[in-house]
Amino acid sequence: MMGSRRGCLPTVLAVVLVLAALGWFFGGWYASGPLAKETAFVVPEGSSLSLVADKLERNGAIASAGAFKLRARILSGGAPIKAGEFLLPKGASPSRILRIIQGDEVLRRFVTVPEGMPSIMVYERLMAQPNLTGTIEVPTEGSILPDTYEIEKGESRQAVLLRMQAAMRRTLAELWPKRAKDIAVSTPAEALALASIVEKETGKPAERRVVAGLYSNRLKQGIMLQADPTIIYPITKGKPLGRRIRQSEIQAVNDYNTYSMVGLPKGPITNPGRASIEAVLNPAKTDALYMVADGTGGHQFATTLEEHNANVEKWYALRKARGDF
Repeated sequence: MMGSRRGCLPTVLAVVLVLAALGWFFGGWYASGPLAKETAFVVPEGSSLSLVADKLERNGAIASAGAFKLRARILSGGAPIKAGEFLLPKGASPSRILRIIQGDEVLRRFVTVPEGMPSIMVYERLMAQPNLTGTIEVPTEGSILPDTYEIEKGESRQAVLLRMQAAMRRTLAELWPKRAKDIAVSTPAEALALASIVEKETGKPAERRVVAGLYSNRLKQGIMLQADPTIIYPITKGKPLGRRIRQSEIQAVNDYNTYSMVGLPKGPITNPGRASIEAVLNPAKTDALYMVADGTGGHQFATTLEEHNANVEKWYALRKARGDF
């Protein structure tokens, strides 16, 4: 009898532990949360569950982003998170918060155009926005200022597009008079074209003015810009190519390919952000004429072809070591 009782103890303990775990799992999902007062919470367009959970934790709406993500993935039913501004009640449970940001209780709605998004993708984003009405044409490349714009349910897509374009015109009108002396561009249109190349060539904010300075040097010296994104633009209208550039595409003659022409392309190759426009209008003082990727998301800059070729060899060696080819 004693042995039988001892054999039951592990089973009972296991049941207790399972019940405790279930109590924690479900209790933590439906119990009141830590919000001390009613709070407005913004979900940016395109946000993932992980990003929203982290933001909720930073804002004090939930106790643990990790626990929120785990419970949401199992218990939420897979409904998508919606972009906009939501009102989270005081003490809202994690389950209620998720229902709110999956539902239609939106205070304000937003659409975001990231820096460097080409016009064809802006068009697709606006056309896919279910809260807008009507149709639009693909806007002129470079006519839209990347930013987050508030929209109203039922508003026309054309009205939203016009606001985006007006924002770009205002930005150019503000920045152009503040340009440095002796820059490489002579008109706002040229500034937009060069800024679009800078936007596509570097993702590091600290590099923008140096990249702008490098391309400004090439323009002033009559050297081909040789910017890879200008090869891709006529092929995809700015969308990712999804493969390596072919030799025939490098040699292609058109109004954009800066490997087969001296000077700027005939127009922008994307919608540049304010920071890239500022960089072109106030480029860094540099002697650099060449650059190549350094493997960290940035670039190695060089003033001579010999130095550049050495940097290219380092880049190829790094790529080979990573198994890129």
